[in-house]
Amino acid sequence: MRSGTAFTQGLRQAVDDGPAWTVEAVRQVRYHVVSSDGLFVPGNTALLNGCPEVPMSRGDRRLVVIDENVDLLYGALVREYFAAHGIEATVVALRADETVKQWDAVSRVVDAMNAFGIDRRREPVIAIGGGVLTDIVGFAASLYRRGTPYIRIPTTLIGLVDAGVGVKTGVNYERGKNRLGTYAPATVTFLDRSFLRSLPLRHVSNGLAEILKMALIRSEDLFTLLEPHGAAVRADRLQGTTGELATASNAIIAESIHLMLEELQPNLWESTLERCVDYGHTFSPTLEMHALPELLHGEAVVIDMALTTALATLRGDMTEAQADRVLAVIRSLGLPLWNDVLHDTGLLEEALRDTVRHRDGQQRLPLPVGIGRHRFVNDVTPAELRDAARLLWEKHRSPAHAGTAVAPLPEKVSA
Repeated sequence: MRSGTAFTQGLRQAVDDGPAWTVEAVRQVRYHVVSSDGLFVPGNTALLNGCPEVPMSRGDRRLVVIDENVDLLYGALVREYFAAHGIEATVVALRADETVKQWDAVSRVVDAMNAFGIDRRREPVIAIGGGVLTDIVGFAASLYRRGTPYIRIPTTLIGLVDAGVGVKTGVNYERGKNRLGTYAPATVTFLDRSFLRSLPLRHVSNGLAEILKMALIRSEDLFTLLEPHGAAVRADRLQGTTGELATASNAIIAESIHLMLEELQPNLWESTLERCVDYGHTFSPTLEMHALPELLHGEAVVIDMALTTALATLRGDMTEAQADRVLAVIRSLGLPLWNDVLHDTGLLEEALRDTVRHRDGQQRLPLPVGIGRHRFVNDVTPAELRDAARLLWEKHRSPAHAGTAVAPLPEKVSA
């Protein structure tokens, strides 16, 4: 009866062997990243009209999910802001760290959305917190009624430059890092560096690890900003309290975010599996979960980068002088080169096997070529991993044990 139907582009009917249809559709993705310091200062209207797709006006309602630690520091300011602008805000404080980044946390957010009676077309959920919190809320929002808009307000450096500008959400499952998740961009992410004033320096370093990642595989210029200025910018918590620090901080933040978005935009759904932004994320998911709660995410990533710097040096892709510069910058940013979980070299092999499963049967391991460039390899062997770990162990020990014999790397094999 429908043999004469003119289908729209992307829908085809085959009739040779009986009815069969093929549907093709393209989902347009559009999201915004808006920088506005002092977001909750009463006179700042960025949250009200900074993104035309999710405006707020007097009389509106909003469900606000906030990290419980952030709530202790800024909860009163947040509530006062919404009250001053006539927004009826229901604030839910949630514990959010890697040890509780599990399905139960997602369920709590879903329960809050359901109790709120959210209008998914007009009432985006607002998530205020670090990358763990925004991942949890984003995951819950992507599931509730098959997709509810949400707004991210990251309060950590890693949230500003990494978790807050991509489209991935997720939680951990058993020993799998972000094993459950979705691709669900926030409608808008508001970047407010004033939150970093209260951030512990360790967490500032945590975010600088992801910035260093982009420098090592994409931009020698960014590395040459971090090399002389990184330590001072860290101590200043990227607040720009002097002219020189402001210039350095602004350039570091802007360049790292731009490089990240430049890499993500053409490959948001990760259909291309050779992704240079996976640098530092081959071994780190396994290392982080096995060391939990000892390592923060950025610390695990930078240990992965230190290990692959050693590997690139052994392969001749990086000179020893370049490697020493990289490791010196890692130290200057208050980041570790080593964690004792690396003594179990069998764990590195396990991590690589898991990565191969994740990357469609190949390693697709991004390795630095000098500083600021990269290539992908598929032939890393267990013996090379052991050699790289041994070299990193020596580099790790050398500052404290200069002139003394280096202890051998213990050999252990995973069960």
